[in-house]
Amino acid sequence: MWRRDFLFGAATAAYQIEGAAGEDGRLPSIWDTYCATPGRVVNGDSGAVACDHYHRWESDLALLKQLGFDAYRLSIAWPRVIGLDGQLNPRGVDFYKRLLDRLQQQGQKAFVTLYHWDLPQHLQDRGGWLNRDTAHRFADYAERIGRELAGRVSAWTTLNEPWCSAHLGHGEGRHAPGLADTRYSVEAMHHLLLGHGLACAALRSSDRAPVGLVHNINAVSAASDSAADRQAARLAHACSSHWVLDQVLLGRYPEAMRELWPLAEPPVRDGDMETIRAPLDYLGINYYFRQVVKSDGAHGFVDAPLPGVERTQMGWEAHPDGLRDLLVEFRQRYANLPPIYITENGMASDDHVQAGRVHDEQRTRYLKRHFAAVDEAMRQGVDVRGYFVWSLLDNFEWAFGYEKRFGVVHVDYQTQQRTPKDSALALQAFFTRRAQTA
Repeated sequence: MWRRDFLFGAATAAYQIEGAAGEDGRLPSIWDTYCATPGRVVNGDSGAVACDHYHRWESDLALLKQLGFDAYRLSIAWPRVIGLDGQLNPRGVDFYKRLLDRLQQQGQKAFVTLYHWDLPQHLQDRGGWLNRDTAHRFADYAERIGRELAGRVSAWTTLNEPWCSAHLGHGEGRHAPGLADTRYSVEAMHHLLLGHGLACAALRSSDRAPVGLVHNINAVSAASDSAADRQAARLAHACSSHWVLDQVLLGRYPEAMRELWPLAEPPVRDGDMETIRAPLDYLGINYYFRQVVKSDGAHGFVDAPLPGVERTQMGWEAHPDGLRDLLVEFRQRYANLPPIYITENGMASDDHVQAGRVHDEQRTRYLKRHFAAVDEAMRQGVDVRGYFVWSLLDNFEWAFGYEKRFGVVHVDYQTQQRTPKDSALALQAFFTRRAQTA
C-alpha cells in the first residue's frame, strides 16, 4: 500500500555522528559533560569523534543517495550554531547549509530536528530544562536558525523524544544531565513542551516548511489479567504515550500521570497549555519494542519481561504488531491527529565485517515485519506518509557508548570505514524495485 509519494528515509542525530566537538566555535553540551563524568557511559566513551561525520559528510550523503533513500532525517547541534551571546555562529551554520544544499542537489528531502538532546552546557548551568527561561531560549534559537535555513528544509521537528529528555535525563539519571527526581522529570517535561509550542510559532514566522514533534512510544502489555497488572499497564501506557500526546494534541495533562506521580505537580501557568497545543503539521513516531509490566504492589508498575520472545542486542522485545495497534489507537483517541511519519524504527545487533560483508539477517527481518505493520495500520485508515530507519550509521548510542550498533551501515570506529550491511543492500534492492514499478 505504499503510495508513490510515501517517503523512505534514514535518520541520524548530531551528537551521535558528527564528532568535531571542539571545532569551529562549537560550545560544550550537556552530553559532553555527562560523558566526562566517570561511570556514566560504557567504557567512558563520548561523542567527541563519533563517526567523524563533520568531516566526512559528503561521502556519507553520497552513500545515502547510493542506497536509494528518499529523505534524510538529521539534527542540528544547538551548541554548534548558537554562541554564548545567543547569536548565530556562522561557521556552524555554514556546515548545515552545505549539507542541506547537497541533499537538495541529490533530490532528497531534509527532515531537520532542532533538539536531539544536546542542550548547551551554559544553559544547563542556569538550570537547563528546569528553568522556564530555557523554553524561551529554545524559541530564540528556532527563530534564528529557521530564518537562516529557510528554503533548505523539507520539514522541521522541534523536539526529538521529550520523554527521554525529561524522564531518562531528569527522573532516572540515565541520560544527560543525569538528574534523578520525579519532580524534576515533570518540571522538565513541561518546559520542554512549552519550548516546543514557542518554537512552532518561531519557525512558522521564519520559514514555510511543515513543523512537527517527534515522540517515542512503545507497546505496553500486562503480565497477567489481574486487575492490579491491568492497572499497571494502563499507567505505563499513559506514561509512554499520553504524557506527551495528550498535552500536545488535547491541551491537557493526563489524569493517569497524577495517579502515578501524585506529588509531582507540573509548573503550568496561564496560557501554557494553549501554547503547547500549537497545531502540528505532522507527528513523528519512534518505535522499537514492547514493554510487559506488572503492579509494583503500590501505585505504579515494574517491568516483567516475557521469556522465549525475540529480542535485540538492547534486550528489547521485537513486537511489530504493537506499532500497528498504537497507530490505530491514536487515530481513535485524537480527533485532530495529524499525518504521521515513522521517524525512527530499527534495532541493535552485534555486527562484524566478514570478508567485506555484514550479515545482519535479524535486522532485515525486523524491518520487513515493521514495514508490514505500518502497511496494516494504513489499511485501517491511519495517515502514515513516511518511514525512517534508525540509523543510517552505527554511532554513539548514548549511555551505551559504542557497544550497540543500530546502523544499516557498519562503521569501523578506528578507521572510519563504512560498510553497508546486508540490511542496507536489501533496502537498496527494495527501493529499486519500487522505483521500477512506480
